[in-house]
Parts: sequence; structure tokens; C-alpha cells
Amino acid sequence: MKVPGQARSLSDEEIAEVVKKYGRKRPASASLETLLKTGRGELLSKNSTIQEAGDSESFLKIAEEKRVLIQIANFLRRELPVRLAHRIQDLSSVPLLRDMDSTKAVKQIYIDSLLQLSSVPSISTPEQEEEYAAELEKLYSKHSSVLIQMAKGAYELRKQMRKGNETENNGQQTKQSPGREFERMQHCHSFLDRFYMSRIGIRVLAGQYLALRQQQKTHSDPADPNNDYMGIICKATSPHQIVLHAADDATWMCQRRYGDAPEVIVSGNLDLTFPYIPTHLHYILLELLKNAMRATMEKHCGQDDKGDDFYTGTDVDVPPINVVIADALENEDVVIKISDEGGGIPRSNVKQIWSYLFTTASPSIQEKLVAFGDGGASNDDNNGAMQDHSIHSPLAGLGYGLPISRSYAQYFGGDLSIVSMEGYGTDCFLHLRRLGNSREPLVV
Repeated sequence: MKVPGQARSLSDEEIAEVVKKYGRKRPASASLETLLKTGRGELLSKNSTIQEAGDSESFLKIAEEKRVLIQIANFLRRELPVRLAHRIQDLSSVPLLRDMDSTKAVKQIYIDSLLQLSSVPSISTPEQEEEYAAELEKLYSKHSSVLIQMAKGAYELRKQMRKGNETENNGQQTKQSPGREFERMQHCHSFLDRFYMSRIGIRVLAGQYLALRQQQKTHSDPADPNNDYMGIICKATSPHQIVLHAADDATWMCQRRYGDAPEVIVSGNLDLTFPYIPTHLHYILLELLKNAMRATMEKHCGQDDKGDDFYTGTDVDVPPINVVIADALENEDVVIKISDEGGGIPRSNVKQIWSYLFTTASPSIQEKLVAFGDGGASNDDNNGAMQDHSIHSPLAGLGYGLPISRSYAQYFGGDLSIVSMEGYGTDCFLHLRRLGNSREPLVV
């Protein structure tokens, strides 16, 4: 099975036809429960798996763990091109953002990936599955920079808007009325919501498959009840432990920026465990904790007469950040509350905090972060900055932390909400479905 490496051998018209072909199909939804059952081999009896693999007798002679991987690989072979095609169509039609250089670069990454994955024939042997996995792993790594790339696209748009003009497809610069501008920004925000929810889904499906393969390589049986991990899913995720890890990372970031950090106090059901994806939970908690720390430090440390920060080296006592983990057997959700005394959010800004186009960071900080991902830092630092969940970025940057965190929470049926008391502080409520039977919120 050979997967073409050169997507550019097709004409633009042929590429458009491939995008249209897969864009007409609807994606299939999955749940946390389905991912766990598939990893355990509980869905191998489905007739479609045997039929697609070709010779059913030969297929059944393959070891069960290999058949599980072949089943998942065939599902991804059909599913990923559909999801990529929908996002390519979205990237082509979103107002304003489609004209940004970074957005165009992301669109090309998606087109190249679609053309590679759509040419893969049916997979029926372990050798074919291994070849497919090798190609998918390369694409998985290639797509790790997409989050920062799209954030740069939004930054480029904000920068252009600060200059008071917008550039349309015909190259002409036009000024828009405030009403028209707001309407078009709403289109951009809705697009980014769809884009990132879809991206989370693509990376969960591909990441789960690649992690299951890695477990087989290391002879770690995902069906072993003593093994907590099934691919990227931890069957006994501990919110308490992840809060502690996220607090350590946020403290390091805060101390690097301000020279000090608030204490994090955790209470509630500290022994709770439930099936979840730890990297998702860590990302959400890190965003919430670093926001709380930044607000607390800036509220209680102040600024000097020139308006410059003087946080580094200060001995000011700052109030702690309180984290409460709430759960009982009869509860529908696991709920985590993060409370700070960082002065709260003005009511006029509460809606804006969920916008990808809003950030409290100064333009100079935004420019530094963009340069960081463009090669403005050393190679090692730059590699860290371009990853999905890096701790090498500033406390406040491109304005993506909260909306992305909410998308991660909503992906498996949870939610994220914020209640703020201006002049005092903010409470963040993270709801996580504990049953795992909520299906993906598919976007087309």
C-alpha cells in the first residue's frame, strides 16, 4: 500500500473535486464509551469489519489485537478525509480570516492531508495497517502546529483591523461600518468554534489509534483491568492529581512572569476517579489556573508610577486560589470550581471572553508570541511553542485559552461557565460528564 507523498501532482480542479466528494458525506460520531469498547475488542463482531477486510477466514486468523487495529484503521481511512474536507470548505468560505496568510497555510496542510489519506485502499493485513499508521503519525505531528497557526491568523486579522481596514479577496482595502464589522466577526467566531471542535475530534480519533498501537508495541494490554490506560483514555483519571500537576505548571509560569504565585488550595472529593482523557483535563485546568493567577497577581501587586510591572521580587501577600472537586455517585457530572480574588471581569467583557478574537494581552505581547512560533525563539523553544499544549507561552497571549478550554469540555458532553463579581473575583465551573456516553458534537 503506497500513500502518495506529493499532493501537488493534482490540478486545482482535481483537488476541488476530491474536496467536494468527501465534503458531501456526513462524519460519524463517537463517544468515550465507544472508544473504550473498540480498544477492548468488544466491537470486532460487527459484520462490516470482516467484509471490509476482504477474506473473512484470513482475517479471523489474525490475532485479535491486530484485528482491533485493522478495524480502527479502516474506520479512520473512511472518516478522516470526510472531516478534513468539511474543514477545507469552511476555511475557503469564512469571511476575512480566509485571506490571512496563516489561515491559508493551515488550509494547505488540510488539503495535503486529505489527498494523502483519501488515496489509501482498504486495509486487510497487519503490514498494510502498519504502513497506514506510519503515515498517519507523520500527519498527526504535522498538525500539532495548527492551533498556533490559526491563532496567528486571528492575530493577523486583529492587527489589520487596528489599522482600520480589511483586505478582501480582490485585494482592495475597504472600511466597514461597526454593525457590519461585528456581523462579520461573529461569522469568524462561529467558524473558529466549528474548526476547533472538529480538530479536537480528529486528534482524539487519530491519537487514540496511535496510542493503542504504542501499547501493543510495549506489550501493555489495554484490556488488562490493572492497566489504567486504554489508548489516550485513562480509565481512572484523578481530577485531584491533574489539578496538582496543572497548579505546578501554572505556578512555574506565574513565577517566571511575576516572581511569585498564589497558593492553590484543593478540597472536596480528592479520591474521585473516572474515565477521561487526562491531557484534555490538564489543558483546561492549566488555562483556568493561570488566568486566576495572573488576575490575582495583577490585582494585589499593582504597578509602579510609570505603569510598568514591578511584580518580580515583591513580597506582597496574595490571596490563594481555591479549587473544589464535587462529585457523588448520583451526580450527572463531575464539577470542578476554581475561585480567585483577582478583581473579577467587567460585565461588558463577559461575553467577549469566549471570543477567539478578544484578548486582554497588549499588542506587544501578542507580537512576541507570534514571533515565538515563527522562529523568533531558539529551535528548542520554538518546537515547544508550536505544540498543542505548551507551557512555554506567556500567561496571556493570543486569546484562545478560554474558548478552546470550553470546546474541550463540551467535546464529551461537559461545559465550562464563568461567574464573575467585578471588584472581587471570579468563579469558574467546569462540568465533566462522568458516564462517558455523550457523543461528539459533530460540526459540518
